[in-house]
Amino acid sequence: MKRKWLKFIPLIYLLFGIIWIALTDYWLYVLKQNDNFVIAEYINLIKGWLFILITTLLLFLMLKKHEALKELEQKEQELSTLINNMPDFVCFKDGVGRWLQTNEYGLALYDLHEVDYKGKTDIELGAYSPHFMEAFEYCMKTDEQTWLEAKISRAEESFSLEDGERKTFDVIKVPLFHSDGRRKALVTIGRDISSLKKTEQLLVTKEKLSAVGELSAGIAHEIKNPLTSIKGFIQLIQRSGKANKNHVDMVLSEIDRINDIVSELLVLSKPQTKELTLIPLLEILEYVIRLVEHEANNKNIKFSIENLSPDMLVRGDKNNLKQVFINLIKNSMEAMQSGGTIKISGSSLSDGRVSILVKDDGIGISSSNLVQIGNPFFTSKEKGMGLGLTITKKIMEEHQGAIRIESEEGKGTTVTIELPTT
Repeated sequence: MKRKWLKFIPLIYLLFGIIWIALTDYWLYVLKQNDNFVIAEYINLIKGWLFILITTLLLFLMLKKHEALKELEQKEQELSTLINNMPDFVCFKDGVGRWLQTNEYGLALYDLHEVDYKGKTDIELGAYSPHFMEAFEYCMKTDEQTWLEAKISRAEESFSLEDGERKTFDVIKVPLFHSDGRRKALVTIGRDISSLKKTEQLLVTKEKLSAVGELSAGIAHEIKNPLTSIKGFIQLIQRSGKANKNHVDMVLSEIDRINDIVSELLVLSKPQTKELTLIPLLEILEYVIRLVEHEANNKNIKFSIENLSPDMLVRGDKNNLKQVFINLIKNSMEAMQSGGTIKISGSSLSDGRVSILVKDDGIGISSSNLVQIGNPFFTSKEKGMGLGLTITKKIMEEHQGAIRIESEEGKGTTVTIELPTT
C-alpha cells in the first residue's frame, strides 16, 4: 500500500506548490495593498525558507530511494547471476502460470534462447518448442495440483530431448500466496538426476544378476543332496548285485525330489503359493534318517528319537521340510568326525506350536562363526557353499516357523525348530 502512494508524491508536490504559491502571492498582494510591507517581507522570507526546506527534504528522500533502488538492483543482479549459474532448472511463474524468469539452464533445456518467454504460459511456449509440448502440458497439470494442495510438492518428471536422450528431474514446486489467499507466484526447481537413475538401474541389474547367481547356487546345492543319496544307493546295489526294494524306493523318491526342485525353478517367473497341509513329523524324520543311514553307519553315527509320536502333526510342505531336516542332520553328521549320537526330540508348546530339537556332540561352532551362520555363502567347510542354512531359514519363514542355533566350540550344537500345527 505504501509503494502505491509513492508514485503520487510528485503530483501531490506539484499541486501543493501551485496552491502554496497562489495563496501566498495573494496574501502578500493584500498585505501590500494595506501598507503592511514589513509583515509581507517576513512572509516572503518564510515562504522562501519553507520552499528550500521542503525541496531539500524531497531531494533527500529521492536520493535515499535511489540508493535503495540501486542496492535492490545490485542484489537482484547478484541473485540473477547465482540463478543463471545454477546447474538446476529454476523457473518463476506468476499466479496464473505465466513465466516471469528462468535461468540459462532452463532456456537451453527447452530451446528458448531466441524466444521472449516472459509473460507466456507453458502452452504458449510449447508453440515455440513443439517437441516439448507434452512436457509443458504435464508441467501445467502438476502446477495446478501443487496450487490445489497449497503446499510444497516433490516428484520425478521425465521427458526426452530432441536428440533422443532421456532426462529425469527431481522437481520441487513451491506455491506462494497473497495474504488474502490469492495465488501470487510459483517457484519450480528441477535437479537433473538422469545419471543417478542410470546408476540405480545398473545396481538393480547387478542385484538381479547376483540373485540369479545365488539362485543357481542354491538350486545346485539342493539337487546335489538327492544326487549324492541316489549315487550311494546305486553303489550299494552295484556291490550287492541285486536291487533291494527299499533302496529302489528311496532312489525313486529322491528322483521325485529332484523333479520338484526343477519344477520350482521353472515356475519362478510365476511364483505359486505352496499348499501347506498337516504332516506327521515322525514320518518326515524317519524318511530323512533312512536316507542318510548308510553314510551315518560309515561314520559310526547313531540316531535317537524321543517324544515324537505318529500323531504329532505340523502344517507344512513335505518336500520342503525334508530339505530342512536333511540340511540339519547332514550338518550334524559332518561335525561328528569321531562318530556319536544325534538326538532328535519333540515337544508341544503352549501357543499350539511344535518344537523339534536336533542335538549333536560334534566339534561345535565358534562364537565368531555363530553370528554369521545362515548368511548366504558363509561356510566354515572347505567344500561347503554356505547355502544350506540360508535355504533352511527361508523355508522356515515361508512356513511361519522359527529356527534357533545354540553351540559351543568342542561341546556340540543344538538346533531348535518351531512349526505351527494349524
